[in-house]
Amino acid sequence: MLLHVNATFAALLATLLALSAGVVAVGRLGRPRDTLFAGGRAAVQLIAVSLAIGWVVRVLPLLLCFLLLMYAVAVRTAGRRVVPAPGRAWPWTAVPIAAAVPPVVVALLLTGVVPPRGIALVPVTGILIGGALTATVLAGRRSLDELATRRGEVEAGLALGLTDREARMEVAREAASDALLPGMDQTRTVGLVTLPGAFVGMLLGGASPLHAGAVQLFVLVALLLVQAVATAVTLELVTRGHLVRATP
Repeated sequence: MLLHVNATFAALLATLLALSAGVVAVGRLGRPRDTLFAGGRAAVQLIAVSLAIGWVVRVLPLLLCFLLLMYAVAVRTAGRRVVPAPGRAWPWTAVPIAAAVPPVVVALLLTGVVPPRGIALVPVTGILIGGALTATVLAGRRSLDELATRRGEVEAGLALGLTDREARMEVAREAASDALLPGMDQTRTVGLVTLPGAFVGMLLGGASPLHAGAVQLFVLVALLLVQAVATAVTLELVTRGHLVRATP
């Protein structure tokens, strides 16, 4: 067993979370309560999922509902990060995640790489949705920030005869591509700097190191594709004016 879940574990967890909030407060890096809330929410959610996962993976309707719930939470989270103000723009964040994740999951199922069982489908789909969420948020925020900062360059492009989309694309493309950096760095350094969760989980489950490495490799490569698609679609939505921030 990797960890012993007992009173010491709970005390250490609470201490680490409190220290995280303390560093945020001292460094003025945001609101400390957000850190505390995130940790507490994660604990509640993981306990609930841990209790329910045994039923979810065995019943197809529950499995589909759980996957849809994961997707809905990702969409809502992306919308709140990219377009914080309330409005009609945030539902567009559903498009990059939907364009990126389902095709890859279907391909993995059809090729037999991932068995059509809930115990395999839930974690793989969750990893891919998480990657698409991160890419959508980073691409959306970075490109919108760049367009706001370099508004004059967009207007100059329009004066030169570019369409609105083309002018925005010239300014936002490089900034949006930064969304691919975390995934690429993780893939480049895997095994040398980090041992990702899928690899460690397979080893703890009794798989051979070679099998665990193969599983982790396909997860990382699938993530590269998912994040590339999500970034490209998000950039397109931004440059076409579908993902916008409300003007003050």
